Amino acid sequence: MSQRIKGIGASAGIAVAKAFKLEDPILEVEKKTIEDPEQEIKRFTHAIVQSKRELETIKNHAGKELGEDKAAIFAAHLLVLDDPELIDNVKNKINDENVNAESALDDVTGMFISMFENMDNEYMKERAADIRDVRKRVLAHLLNVTITTPSMITEEVIIISEDLTPSDTAQLNRNYVKGFATDIGGRTSHSAIMARSMEIPAVVGTKMITNKVENGTTVIIDGIDGDVVIDPTGSELDDYIEKRYKYIEQKKEWAKLVNESSITNDGQRVELAANIGTPQDLKGVINNGAEAIGLYRTEFLYMNREQLPTEEEQFEAYKEVLSKMEGKPVVIRTLDIGGDKELPYLDLPKELNPFLGYRAIRLCLDEQSIFRTQLRALLRASAFGNLKVMFPMIATLDEFRQAKSILKEEQQKLRNDNLNVSNSIEIGMMVEIPAAAVMADQFAKEVDFFSIGTNDLIQYTMAADRMNEQVAYLYQPYNPGILRLVKNVIDAAHKEGKWAGMCGEMAGDETAIPLLLGLGLDEFSMSATSVLPARSQLRRLDKTEIADKMDEVLQLDSAQQVKEYVQKHFLK
Repeated sequence: MSQRIKGIGASAGIAVAKAFKLEDPILEVEKKTIEDPEQEIKRFTHAIVQSKRELETIKNHAGKELGEDKAAIFAAHLLVLDDPELIDNVKNKINDENVNAESALDDVTGMFISMFENMDNEYMKERAADIRDVRKRVLAHLLNVTITTPSMITEEVIIISEDLTPSDTAQLNRNYVKGFATDIGGRTSHSAIMARSMEIPAVVGTKMITNKVENGTTVIIDGIDGDVVIDPTGSELDDYIEKRYKYIEQKKEWAKLVNESSITNDGQRVELAANIGTPQDLKGVINNGAEAIGLYRTEFLYMNREQLPTEEEQFEAYKEVLSKMEGKPVVIRTLDIGGDKELPYLDLPKELNPFLGYRAIRLCLDEQSIFRTQLRALLRASAFGNLKVMFPMIATLDEFRQAKSILKEEQQKLRNDNLNVSNSIEIGMMVEIPAAAVMADQFAKEVDFFSIGTNDLIQYTMAADRMNEQVAYLYQPYNPGILRLVKNVIDAAHKEGKWAGMCGEMAGDETAIPLLLGLGLDEFSMSATSVLPARSQLRRLDKTEIADKMDEVLQLDSAQQVKEYVQKHFLK
């Protein structure tokens, strides 16, 4: 008898295949007294070397298949294996207590994992997952246990797992892995983001899928509606094969819009842009017909390395993106390090709440040598395309004025050196701090554009960490309070003759798109794979009609009421 499990649709599409349960091996650690600590340390060192070799292979594969930003996680794992705090503690424990390597490793990593998990900081909690992943790998070598990995799969399957680690997702082979379902996770989890970039169907957060499915059972993954059907009946298979066929046909229809403009049903034009992290992401931008790059996250240039990138390295990366976009707008965000992104070679202070601390523009204005190097590289690259520079995490007018002044100083220096710099660079800011959204009328007098970063704006406005399951219900993109802030920013920009865009997840959300259109948003920047569905949706929407109803929407008293209103009036 078939069974249906409900989860979260994390990556759209329909897949049917046999289940492949990706389960952690049983790594039982038994504490033993040893007589030769030196020999035990050699055994431990050999396991570390083997683990490093594996991670290097995985990192290189991830870099080629998924881009350097996705490979950065394995550089972090390699750093864990080079961390003297961990390695020396294990060796000292073997030496001082005459215990076996497995026991020493288990104790020391357990201490670090517990410490990180108890920190009130999402970035540090993620470090616990890194250490857990590394511990599993090293323990497996010490115990001579083979870890089942996706790289071993040689037939079409759907992976069933409690969760997928970064190591797992980097090894997924799209020829064989047709989709996956997990017990835990949400739309913003690592595995969900990876599934979307690989364009394979995924359902996450089912809570129970691993307990319900046996290896080899036929499974249907519906990443559109978030359903998993176990051991489907013949009629259910037929229904989903039909649904998959319709989805594939829908994608073919979307593909016809690649070279079309983004125009509403009543002839109003907006700009659909894509968010990228590295030059490797350009292929997806071009293939999906994005009209611009609305957010180039430059911090990936600074990660997965042992020192700051040089001006020349940065210049080449920016030049490549600007050149290949052939005159289309490219909004490049200056360095946004801090919060959930740390650099091991920068000795930044440890903070109780780094998301609200020393990060982004605050760091750049303080560490001006880093900032000026980046600005010089950007300005030099401006000669090769349509560059727009955006400052992140702006809270006050003084911050924006200071950042703009530094950019202008470097621009003049380059001109004094007879270097070619564009004369038409727009300078804008991210609106992600509520104070900036409230003061948008003042900022609009001095910026060339706004880009609303809803991922942070929503969690700061609602005082709710979007990665915290206990308060996740407060991460409400459709909350009337959020919509009023967005309206305030857009109206302020338009009053001064400036444009307003959005580069948060909300910009590509099917329910949010009509609302943002009605509020007058000029540019929607999203993941590249969302561009064509968004363009298709826009062509069915009447901007004038929606705009006339926005006052009514803004008077609703809850996110749920807004969602129901959109579904009734705009998603027919």
